[in-house]
Amino acid sequence: MIHRCVLFLILLLPICAQSQQDSTKVSQDSIKKAEFIKYLGNGFLPTKYFDFDLRYLIKYNQFEALRTGLGGITNKQFSEKIRLSGYWVYGFKDDKDKYSISGGFRVDPKRNTWINLTYTDDLQETGSSKFLTDKRFFTFFEPRLLNIDLFHRHITKSISLEHQISSNLLSETKVSYSKINPTYNYNFKPSNESFNTYDLSLATISLQWSPFSNYEFQDDVLVETKEGYPKFTLQYIKSVKDIFNSNFNFSKLDLRTIYQVNHKNDSKSNITLTAGFANGDAPLTHLYHAYPNNIRKETILQRFSVAGLNSFETMLFNEFFSDRFGTLQLKHFFRPFKISEWLKPQLVLISRHALGDMANKERHLGITFNTLDQLYSESGFEINKLFFGFGLSFAYRYGSYHIPNFEDNIAFKFTFNLTL
Repeated sequence: MIHRCVLFLILLLPICAQSQQDSTKVSQDSIKKAEFIKYLGNGFLPTKYFDFDLRYLIKYNQFEALRTGLGGITNKQFSEKIRLSGYWVYGFKDDKDKYSISGGFRVDPKRNTWINLTYTDDLQETGSSKFLTDKRFFTFFEPRLLNIDLFHRHITKSISLEHQISSNLLSETKVSYSKINPTYNYNFKPSNESFNTYDLSLATISLQWSPFSNYEFQDDVLVETKEGYPKFTLQYIKSVKDIFNSNFNFSKLDLRTIYQVNHKNDSKSNITLTAGFANGDAPLTHLYHAYPNNIRKETILQRFSVAGLNSFETMLFNEFFSDRFGTLQLKHFFRPFKISEWLKPQLVLISRHALGDMANKERHLGITFNTLDQLYSESGFEINKLFFGFGLSFAYRYGSYHIPNFEDNIAFKFTFNLTL
């Protein structure tokens, strides 16, 4: 009997070994699949040495119409000390090529310190502002971009330094020189001389502080393992006249605070506070809008489009510009309603408010706009993820900037939220 058991075990060993190999292979395949989906969710199509950037494949806006191209960045298999990136795109309506080339080298792995050199010839939305330290954000569909028509072209040369001061404090510093050419009828007249194109030499420092988040090193990269709130971002920009023929002196200070409360019933509340202040001879291209996302059409259905993630849905494009402003956005995400395994819509209540002003409005010639010297308010709701990431949004404009015609205060749109 013992001999039979031993013989049975000997015969079973190859089968167990094969089973173990199959199990290991399945596990490895699952890991590779998960990594691939993670890359894809971040907007990259990975190859051996180079990751294609999906942000540049296809977009649409009112100035370029269809915008398409290719872009990407080298990965760790290429080098852990050097990275090369770039993109090329073409706009069919304006019949122009745009591109960017960038190279960086890492000088301190533990602090994730990189020095980057970049050359860019592209468009930028007038009045938009972005924090250097913001994480890369990718979405398969950018709703605001569809209706933007106010762009300025810039040719920018820059050198920047990324540095992790501590596990909770990230910094980036950049020095740049730009040639600015608005694509619309605009002249800036800070004194006796009027400018329709101009040069700017900018120094920028950006800090992002996440005091309640937890971080740890994974493969020599500092990774946020627990997201904590509030989070604070501060950015200062200084334009210096006469350096590399720069035309204007001005400064900008931008702040943002994000606070989120996760409730026990899988719901959450989010508060986002932003503020910006520009002082000196700043042209309209480098001032502020409040992220409007409404087009100038007569009826609600004609204005039907796609809602943004953090935009004012009832505010018309190019309606307001400010040299000092603040916004408050309040959102409450209810627990998703589980109707079925594939249908789990989520109700979100939203309230947005903006306040701003502008000194020397008469300096900005050729374009008509208002200022936010009174409180702008809108409130509404979203029902997200009704069908393949699509949902519905409703917002109503009220308060000081309420429009006499009732229908003009209403924004009814699609929403799109899809994560991999």
